[in-house]
Amino acid sequence: MKTPRRVFVTLVACVALSACADPVVEPASPGPTGGPVTSTPSPDPSVTPSDPTAPTGPAPTSPGAATLTGTVQAGVEPGCLLLDGNLLVGGPRDVLKAGARVTVTGHPQPDLMTTCQQGTPFVVETAKPA
Repeated sequence: MKTPRRVFVTLVACVALSACADPVVEPASPGPTGGPVTSTPSPDPSVTPSDPTAPTGPAPTSPGAATLTGTVQAGVEPGCLLLDGNLLVGGPRDVLKAGARVTVTGHPQPDLMTTCQQGTPFVVETAKPA
């Protein structure tokens, strides 16, 4: 009688653990030319290009970009930073620290899922001390 119960408990534990696992990544489907479709990750705006011929000056901003200035506050979850009710996602962590007065440029992305339980996600493109 104990064996079926153990099997059931083990099966339930395996199903619960597999639900927490990384999603399965399927191979890329062929594109319109027959080759696989690939995507290129966007460059991290907090990384400075190492190419000495790269243009300097303000970084280009995306359409719909907004600029916020204020004092960064720590969120209730570890590693979460807020600025005027916006959850700062990305950006240089040497500039974005709790208590720092900063100016950030980026765009709100309210549909972005995060582990931080407060603020509207704001994807940071550039950040500098104010």
